[in-house]
Amino acid sequence: MRHVTILGSTGSIGESTLDVICRHPERYAVHALTAHTQVDKLAAQCRQVRPALAVVGTAEAAQALAVQLRRDGLATEVAYGPEALVAAAADPASDTVMAAIVGAAGLPSAMAAACAGKRVLLANKEALVMSGHLFMQAVRDSGATLLPIDSEHNAIFQSLPAQHPQYGAHVEKIILTASGGPFRTRPLDSLHSVTPDEACAHPNWVMGRKISVDSATMMNKGLEVIEAHWLFSAPASAIEVLIHPQSIIHSMVSYRDGSVIAQLGNPDMRTPIAYGLAYPERIEAGVNPLDLARSGGLTFETPDLERFPCLRLAYEAMRAGGSAAAILNAANEVAVEAFLDGCLCFTDIPDLITRTLERCTADTPTSLDDVLEADRKARACAHSMLSSQYVV
Repeated sequence: MRHVTILGSTGSIGESTLDVICRHPERYAVHALTAHTQVDKLAAQCRQVRPALAVVGTAEAAQALAVQLRRDGLATEVAYGPEALVAAAADPASDTVMAAIVGAAGLPSAMAAACAGKRVLLANKEALVMSGHLFMQAVRDSGATLLPIDSEHNAIFQSLPAQHPQYGAHVEKIILTASGGPFRTRPLDSLHSVTPDEACAHPNWVMGRKISVDSATMMNKGLEVIEAHWLFSAPASAIEVLIHPQSIIHSMVSYRDGSVIAQLGNPDMRTPIAYGLAYPERIEAGVNPLDLARSGGLTFETPDLERFPCLRLAYEAMRAGGSAAAILNAANEVAVEAFLDGCLCFTDIPDLITRTLERCTADTPTSLDDVLEADRKARACAHSMLSSQYVV
């Protein structure tokens, strides 16, 4: 029996994780659930799986959640705030942590789980983007097991040698596939007028609004390139992005002998989640089998960096090193939030990121506090430029 903590249980990854867990009550018990402010959804999840602990973002949310849980006769302890979130991630009562909080907000709790030596199912790519060396060192020092949940990195993990899932002498390159998002063929001169609803209408995957916008700009793929660098010890030159609109091949590994090994499946996050939960075994995930005869053709394209400048920016930040990737991520989060709020045009997202990277010093962080400080300064810089230079 594994005891699981789900960080970000009310998001799409959290919901899918609960779906898989509830299919196997003999194997998994939920110790803790966390959310920020979605009290009603979190209360419903608590009624479903009866965790020992639930953590929310604010005192007000905690009070509202406690009222619902007591009314339903649940003994779930309720806590709130960043310190409670970190404590939940490190709680020795659970052995497995699904790190699914979106963005930089998920870094401290994911790091706490790694430092505590847990099986960390990493769906929060920003943890490695922002603090790659520090995070991987924490995994090594604590003896944690780190399993990637992003469909692309999970596919690479499955396609690398089981005894040594790293870039090495036998591997030519790692190939991350990308759907290309909703604007892959849209005329470039019309992207200025893209609306948030259009950007969030992903053609293949069901995702939250922030990650959907990142998919539309291909910043999501850029962040995944940086994540792959840290997960698999691969240099930038050995990580390639290939647009694959059907999202059937989730990623590939090209070997020195000319072989290419790929992982295929329907676009459903329950597959990598089930793989991470049961590794090295495999369990039923509720996902329909892939029917290649009915899926049609599989096509591939080289990304157009004029259409997707955020992908280029991510490669540049990775090569720059230091805190450049943390700055990139912070600026992107500010830009995407402004776009979703109607305060920034879609095509101004990469421009704001570029200007922030130019203005912030990318020192090498030596602690989590250094990373968070770089993140804070980059956000302040991006917000300052947003308020003074950009008008929709």
